[in-house]
Formats: sequence, C-alpha cells, structure tokens
Amino acid sequence: MLTPIPRRLDDARVLIYSHDTFGLGHLRRCRAIAHALVGRFKGISVLILSGSPVIGSFEFRARVDFVRIPGVIKLKDGSYTSLGLHIDLDQTMAMRAAIIRQTAEVFRPDLFLVDKEPLGLEGEVGGTLELLRARGVRTVLGLRDVLDDPETLRREWARKAAAPAVRELYDEIWIYGREAFYHPLRGLESDLGDAVARKTVFTGYLKRPPAGAADAADESRMRRPYILVSPGGGKDGEEMVELTLQALAGARLEAAAALVLGPFMDEAKRTHFKRRCRAAPNLSALDYHPRIESLIENAAGLVTMGGYNTFCEILSFDRPAVLLPRAEPRTEQLIRARRAAQLGLVSMLEPRDSRAANLQPLLENLTAQPRPSANLQPGMLDGMDAVCARVASMLGGEHGDGDGDGDGDRGDGR
Repeated sequence: MLTPIPRRLDDARVLIYSHDTFGLGHLRRCRAIAHALVGRFKGISVLILSGSPVIGSFEFRARVDFVRIPGVIKLKDGSYTSLGLHIDLDQTMAMRAAIIRQTAEVFRPDLFLVDKEPLGLEGEVGGTLELLRARGVRTVLGLRDVLDDPETLRREWARKAAAPAVRELYDEIWIYGREAFYHPLRGLESDLGDAVARKTVFTGYLKRPPAGAADAADESRMRRPYILVSPGGGKDGEEMVELTLQALAGARLEAAAALVLGPFMDEAKRTHFKRRCRAAPNLSALDYHPRIESLIENAAGLVTMGGYNTFCEILSFDRPAVLLPRAEPRTEQLIRARRAAQLGLVSMLEPRDSRAANLQPLLENLTAQPRPSANLQPGMLDGMDAVCARVASMLGGEHGDGDGDGDGDRGDGR
C-alpha cells in the first residue's frame, strides 16, 4: 500500500553520519539523500557529519550543511592512520567521537541516519547512538545494496560487534537496493535474528535528479559525443585507467573519450595519464569534477569500476556502461557488476580477463548495447521516494498530497 508523503515537516532535523575514510561513495550517497529530503519537505534541516577531505568542494542545497570531522585513511594492511594531522590515531579518533557527540547534543536531531558502519568507524558513534536513543530520537542504519561476500562480512561484523548494535540501537535498517537484486546481509541471519528482518526496508536504488549542464570550461575541453571514463575517487582506480587507455589506443570508436581521474589519485599517476591524453586527439582528462552527474548524464556511455553511486547514476540517466570492478579489498563491486550484467543492465569485464584485447570489443560496442531501462526491475529506482516516505512516517508528519510513491518493501531476512 502506498503511503502519501507530507509536504512539510516543520522544524524537523536529520543528522547523517558518514565515516568517509576512502573515496567519495559515502559522502555522495549521504548528500543525495539530504538534497532529496530538503527538496521534498519545506521545513526540514539536514546536517552531515563527514570525514571527507573534499566535502568543502561540493555544493549543498539550502537547509543542508556539514560538519567536517578530522580525516583518517585506510592503509593497505587494513589499519587506519590520521589523514591531515600529524598526531596518533587514538587522538584523532577521540576528537572525532567528541565532535560527533557534541554536534548531536547541540543540533538535537529528530532522526539519526548512520551510513554503512553500525557503530561508526572504530565504534565512534556508539556513545552518540545510546545518547540519542535515550532521548527518543529515531535511529536508522542505511546500507548499500552490496557490502561484501557473506563470509567476509560475517567475520568483519563479528570483530566489530556490529550485530548486537543492529539489533539493539536501530529502529530501522534501510537497504538502498532491491532484495531481488541482492541481499547485503545474506549469511548473517543467525546473528541478526527475526527482529532485524522485520525492521529492514528495501527502498530501491537512489535515483538521481536531472543534473543539468556541465561547467562551460569543462564542456569546451570535451568533444561530443564522448565516452566518460571514471574511476570514482581515483585512489584505487589507476589500474582501471591504465587498462582503459591501452584498450582505447587500439579501439575503433566514433566517440571521443573523457577521463575524470578523481581527487584521491596519486599525483604522479594523474600527471602521467593527463600527459598521455594530451598526446591523443580524441582524449581529454580532468582532475576532478564536483558535479560529475552532469558529465554522466551527457555521456554517450560510461567506463567505470562499478561503485554504488555510479551504478545509481547509470540507472538514473539510462547510460550504457562497461564495468571494470575491483575485487580487493572488498568484493562488493564484483558482486554488483556480475549481478547487473546477469540482468542485462550493463556489460562487464571480469578481473581475470583484464587485458586490453578483451576490453576493446566492449568499448567498440558500448554505445550500441541496450540501455538499462530495457531490463530494469519493477520499483528498482524508487529509493528516494521510499526514503522520504520512511522519514515522514518516523517523524510523524501530517499526510498531504506529497509527490512520493511508496515506502519501500519490507525484507524477509533472507
């Protein structure tokens, strides 16, 4: 049954936590949700807690703001270190936890939405969750469609004591995907129990609104039509860019190729790739673009790694895409890419087949392959409407003639 959404939630406040140790995915997802909420509800305010070092380069709508907490970065061995401060990690984590708690105490949210990590990075939001629940604040854990393979996730959540937190500290769990596509908590049923299954909502994917025109200076550097090549934040995308450049050198394409290398790519690698693009007539490269949605919307096709946000944009803007997923340190992208290719939504190249000769035919066929809309599952892009409906329901707004169209599907714990 569809739930009407109120036009207004007067003076409602939503606090969103995003730990942001790697890449742009968490921040971009939280920002998209915040913008959808203030666009739907005239009285709501949203504050984002983020450790992203580039959050200040993003544009935010009215009634959305952010608090930057000290950054940390994940090392190759899985440990963390302070990003911008030359101090011990313990000191950085203590500051982060204190800022998070103090912000929550002063902001006094009506709803606290935690992205991905049930207790936050190294448990830093556990105390804040307990404080807010004691005050009657509604708490939600938001999860992307795929987290990792079930066995790896089970070990990780056991180490972090995540399952008790999910059972005891959250009113609802929102999964930003469809159960028919993938269940991110598969394999954890015995740890989570039936109560978690009952409070789990599959929202659908988070559809992005029309992006509009790109920056004129960037547009002038791109020859249309163009294939957009994007490794996301860029930190772990160097091999993907190298493979794509090798394949482009031998591919027969009518379209040009535009690369957006990402803000976290190694500076020497970025300089190297830009130099190669300048030497080729049909290639161009940008360091970074804070409104990459506009470039995706205007592209003839995409070559990307297959992170959650890019996948949402592929579906939202109905762009043909080739995914080159990474398999380390998580198998998340690989699981998503395989399932999406199985459903005919994208093409993909398996990591074991990562050779230019195998990628070339996929690039040459990219603009001719079926668009995602040809094979979309019912309700697959209803995520933003479902999130807004859940917020309205949890915050007790008066129901009116809102423009949402659903409140998501309850999971069955499978």
